[in-house]
Amino acid sequence: MVEDSNNFERILTKKDLFVLAFGAMIGWGWIIQTGFWIDEAGVAGSVLGFVAGAIMVCIVGLIYGELASALPFVGGEHVYSFRALGPLWSFVCTWSLVLGYVGVVVFEVVALPSAMAYIVPGFNVLELWTVAGEPVYASWILVGGIGAVVMTALNYRGVKPAAQFQTILALVIGLAGIMLVIGALFNGQSQPNPPLSDVGTAGVATVAIMTPFMFVGFDVIPQSAEEADVAPRLIGLLIPASVTLAALFYIAVIWASGQAMPGSTLVDSPLPAAAAMEAIFSSQLIGRIMALAGIAGILTSWNSFLLGASRAVFALADSGMIPRRINTLHPEYNTPSTAIALIGGLSIFAPLFGEQMLVWIVNASGLGLVVAWFIVAVSFLVLRRREPELNRPLKLPFGYAFGVAGLVLTLGFIGLYLPGGPSALVWPYEWAIVLLWALLGVVLYGASSTDSDLELADLELDELE
Repeated sequence: MVEDSNNFERILTKKDLFVLAFGAMIGWGWIIQTGFWIDEAGVAGSVLGFVAGAIMVCIVGLIYGELASALPFVGGEHVYSFRALGPLWSFVCTWSLVLGYVGVVVFEVVALPSAMAYIVPGFNVLELWTVAGEPVYASWILVGGIGAVVMTALNYRGVKPAAQFQTILALVIGLAGIMLVIGALFNGQSQPNPPLSDVGTAGVATVAIMTPFMFVGFDVIPQSAEEADVAPRLIGLLIPASVTLAALFYIAVIWASGQAMPGSTLVDSPLPAAAAMEAIFSSQLIGRIMALAGIAGILTSWNSFLLGASRAVFALADSGMIPRRINTLHPEYNTPSTAIALIGGLSIFAPLFGEQMLVWIVNASGLGLVVAWFIVAVSFLVLRRREPELNRPLKLPFGYAFGVAGLVLTLGFIGLYLPGGPSALVWPYEWAIVLLWALLGVVLYGASSTDSDLELADLELDELE
């Protein structure tokens, strides 16, 4: 967005962008939540819930697609909201987004040893202390810390190596999913009831309201748009395309798992998708291989959100909204090295705080993500009205209808986190995290932003055409 951002190299291909978004959305949830979904809504009901959720998120994704094609610059949401709403709301949007991204990054640092504990017998070694009733093991600190160092180093050394790493892991996940589906086709149990007999409105709704959070991550494409050697229109189209493929993956895993055993049995397994694979092939080894694919999902999500978080922090620093010294690009690797080192360095300490603390952080971070989505929807409508002549390589038909639908949907997503909502944040723990993050933002914005900084950023933004 500012002068230094021109030093980013356009080296990401359309495949790179696609797997970064897909890998961000396919994390650890498909391994551990499948049994709950099927138990709540049945196979058909879970599929319907995911179809409904994918449609909702695709509407938001199409809004992102138009904006990303029109303004394909580092920072994504930061640029859209700055142009439409000015510096204050741009900061609110991007700071909320950073909470969401960093929350996922620190959670994955703990999710990795948590997953290892399911796979490796006797993994929990040397309990050190407890946090919120959850034990902290030395083995978790070691594995999580090593993972944080490796992922940070990977992103530090270049966006292309990170994208190549993502491609390999996405292939592992995809092959595991295909293997599960093929096994279900040939070895799955016949269903005694008609396909739609187990569908209930309440169950479908329960699954549908969970789905937006399973698709979080498509917005890493706008964050890295300035590093993409891809036509702007295609950048925009890749966003809904990645959501669609993620939805198909989830649906395939749900269907195949449902052919292996009933939801009431799956829900009792700590890793339902792995249990389904084990049952279909009658092999504990195959089930453990599926669990390893789940670990690949942890790493793809971790990789993408570290990439997205570092670009969002870079954009804030580049605009003078947080200390400008954070906006440095590495002279050799052309990565926002200071931002990556800052986020990666903080994440190394995540295992010290235990699993429950990290659950609170990731829940609070979800609110940050949907707040950013809402501000992007507002920005879309404002830019449609204020700048009708802005070059939009991907221009949505019935744009105002899409904008209003996105506004309503994102407001609904925010409502899920409020008191009384099905995903309401826990008081005082999760709300305290949100409030402390907001307070930190106020302090940084007040200390770093000056009229001259913001005028300079505004001038440079106007020149981005």
